[in-house]
Order: sequence, then structure tokens, then C-alpha cells
Amino acid sequence: MKRALIVVDVQNEYFDGGALPISYPPHSFERIKTAIAQAQKAGILIVFVQHTSLKENAGAFVRGSQLWEFHDEIKTIKPDLYIEKNHASSFIGTDLNWRLRNLGIDTVSIIGYMTQNCCDATARDASQLGFNVEFLSDANGTLAFSNEAGEVSAEELHRAFLVAQAFGFSRVLTLNEWIPLLH
Repeated sequence: MKRALIVVDVQNEYFDGGALPISYPPHSFERIKTAIAQAQKAGILIVFVQHTSLKENAGAFVRGSQLWEFHDEIKTIKPDLYIEKNHASSFIGTDLNWRLRNLGIDTVSIIGYMTQNCCDATARDASQLGFNVEFLSDANGTLAFSNEAGEVSAEELHRAFLVAQAFGFSRVLTLNEWIPLLH
């Protein structure tokens, strides 16, 4: 098994943006940093993914803005690969699949933001592309949502997507369950 850690969209928008404050699970950012450190220690390939909106007058993820930048504590880490994406999935419109295949990667571990959007889409596409997928339940995060379809708490939304991931796409693991697999 040759693994890559895919770190999805750990950008200031989720910390300082105001509109998308990650709230669940508690301490997801600390677990993301721990996962990266453990992957570095184990010699696991680390991929940083950064979302950029292509929408005219985009309200979030505007290239070059402070909110688009990676969180300061993430910016100090040098990834093995960097991917800029414009869709929810890290695979759509990028060369991520090709790059991982050329490096012999067969397993991807997904961490980052948001559980139900970019992390879920990346995991689903990775599964469809034939990768083994690990979805770190406590190193992904989300927030409560309310729209014309209804409302859902961050905890309910997170749990529902973990159940869906475990049903058909990913092996859902906690950080503490994942770390021993690296050695």
C-alpha cells in the first residue's frame, strides 16, 4: 500500500471569513496538523489542495485574497504536491489522478474542509477512480447549514456524510486509528 495524504482547502475562509466558520468536530484543525506531522514522519506523500472560485464577483475563495490563502500554520509546511482546483472534487479539472498514479499511489487519506462538500467529493471521485480511500472523521470539519431545503446542525451533517462515506466509498477512521497504519 502506497499512501498519499490529501489536505483539502485548509484556507483562511474557514477561519477568518465570517460566512463559513468550521465548528464541528471540535479541534479538527489541531487534528489536521497532527495528521500532516505524522504523515511527514512516516514519509507519506502530502498533497495540499487549494480551492479557487472562478465565478465573477465570487464572495469567497478569490485567488490572491487573504481569505483564499492557506491558514498561516499550514503555509509554513511544504507539501510534496500542490493542486489548485475550481470544483468540489480535487480530481475534476486537475492532474491529481495522473500525478498520484505516476507516483504509484494506491491509497489516499482525506482531511480538511468541508466534510460534505470538497472532502466528500474528493473521496467519492478517488473511490470511483480505483483508489483505496481513508476518510479521517475527526480531521475533517463542517458547520451548520440552513437554506431553502431546511436546516441541519454541523454535528448531524458531519455524521450523515461519514455514514455515507463508510457505506460505499471510504474506510472512515479517527486520527488515532489511522496513525498506526502509517508504520
